[in-house]
Amino acid sequence: MAAQKIFLTKKNIMPFLSFFVVLCIWLYAAWRTGGTLVPYPAQVWKQAVKMYTEPVGSITIWGHIGYSMSRVLTGYCCAVCLGVSLGLARGWFPLVDSIVKPIFEILRPIPSLAWVPLALLWLGTGQGPMVVICFVASFVIATLTSYTGMRYVDALLIDAARSFGATRRQQFFNVALPACLPAIFTGLQQGIGVSWMAVVAAELVGAREGVGYIIIYSMDLGRPDMTIVGMATIGTIGALLATALRMLERKLCPWRRHLV
Repeated sequence: MAAQKIFLTKKNIMPFLSFFVVLCIWLYAAWRTGGTLVPYPAQVWKQAVKMYTEPVGSITIWGHIGYSMSRVLTGYCCAVCLGVSLGLARGWFPLVDSIVKPIFEILRPIPSLAWVPLALLWLGTGQGPMVVICFVASFVIATLTSYTGMRYVDALLIDAARSFGATRRQQFFNVALPACLPAIFTGLQQGIGVSWMAVVAAELVGAREGVGYIIIYSMDLGRPDMTIVGMATIGTIGALLATALRMLERKLCPWRRHLV
């Protein structure tokens, strides 16, 4: 019992210890550069307070976050609906897999950012290109993880359901789909992270608002403190999105065992 208490204490302290180590490295780098190339944490904090209360460009940082989130969620939701459906169909129906696989394998290695020039050329500089980039980034992952999850469903489960008289439809919805939900959620978590990174990269070259635009705006002004605030905002939102999906997974997949 005593050893368990010590372990729990160490486990709770570790996150604070990691932040402390990063803070020490940050302070040392700021001291070495005189606070110019690497600003002090106090400078970044003051700039963050200013950016969250005053406009950055034409709108406040909350408005920039809203633009980016709308692009990500629109493209991501479309990618999840189509990608998961396609992946499950490929895994369940061999005919669908034989038709889709050749084309999908050619398009799969193309990075989502490679579509930026075409998206800007076809759709201009509005919301459309950003949504398309987010869609492409998460569609491939959603399709692959759903397909893999369906293909690796234990055949004994399907045979057992069939032996009890389950129809093909019941085998899919009552046995195969629940069995591959953990793999689907793995793809959802990876997809939201990749989609968030993709929209930020796309905004660096083709947007006048969004968290990616903040990075470019701060670079033009030569303000590393603004850049760090933008980077911290990007990382925090990405972590919150991933955490939300993990909580949803625990709710919908209570049978999945997690290491402690």
